[in-house]
Amino acid sequence: MRNDNGYHNRSIMAQRSTVVSVVVNLILSCIQIITGLFSASQGLVADGIHSFSDLIADAVVLFANKKSRKPSDNDHHYGHWRYENGASMILGIMLIAVGVGMLWSAIGKLQHPETLSDIHIVALWVALATLVAKEILFRYMLSVATRIQSTLLIANAWHARSDAASSVVVAIGITGTLAGYAWFDPVAAFVVGVLIARMGYAFAKDALQDLMDRSVDAEKEHEIKTILLSTPGVAGLHDMKTRKAGDLILVDVHLEVPEHLSVRDGHDIAVAARERVMTKKEVLNVMVHIDPFAIKTDEAFTG
Repeated sequence: MRNDNGYHNRSIMAQRSTVVSVVVNLILSCIQIITGLFSASQGLVADGIHSFSDLIADAVVLFANKKSRKPSDNDHHYGHWRYENGASMILGIMLIAVGVGMLWSAIGKLQHPETLSDIHIVALWVALATLVAKEILFRYMLSVATRIQSTLLIANAWHARSDAASSVVVAIGITGTLAGYAWFDPVAAFVVGVLIARMGYAFAKDALQDLMDRSVDAEKEHEIKTILLSTPGVAGLHDMKTRKAGDLILVDVHLEVPEHLSVRDGHDIAVAARERVMTKKEVLNVMVHIDPFAIKTDEAFTG
């Protein structure tokens, strides 16, 4: 099993970006709720409460990140990397809940537009400032997630973007209300709610597939096969299987080696093939089974 500094640095970067998200969301949510209460903007108050959902998401990420770093033990022989898959599914479900909530709220406003009240223009400035801050936070989190290739952090970054999307809805709603077009708010909320729910469904479905031992994509499998077959002494391979643990790959494969080799020679070839694949950062472990391969010669067909 792999256990190098790369995984430690990856976890440190993940924790750092998540802590930044916690601090930013805590500050923004407090400003939104306080301003919303004093400016009579129910949308801004709701957006502030929505920001608190990001704090819950960040807590899930921190928990999963810490748990996934635990080494293998008697109960988890492959480590605890799948905490990340489980957390990604939870985040997906949270996105679905947020999207459905926005849809429900939008439908209610469309049915009862008279419930919208006059608001102060300061609410619009706070909504726009919040939108800019959340977009910057999203881009920062997504850049870190892409750099360390973490699907969990990517899901969390897009959850932050969903919060930015809700700020867009609030800004449009406030602008529409100030201009006398109150229906802008519920229509925009409905559209964004659909997008967020679809995004959450995609994340939850993807995480569930990984938890059910879905294989990696064909391109990565081909790359792994090429590395194995290029190992000196490997005559062929079959029954290669892959699955994911977090963002890392587990490989099981049968390698074919010439049948006249000793057990020691076959073992050395297997070790060499495994080490070559393990140089890929995203491969966590390779389980190799050696099968004898009969190499036919001209003599074998003469009597």
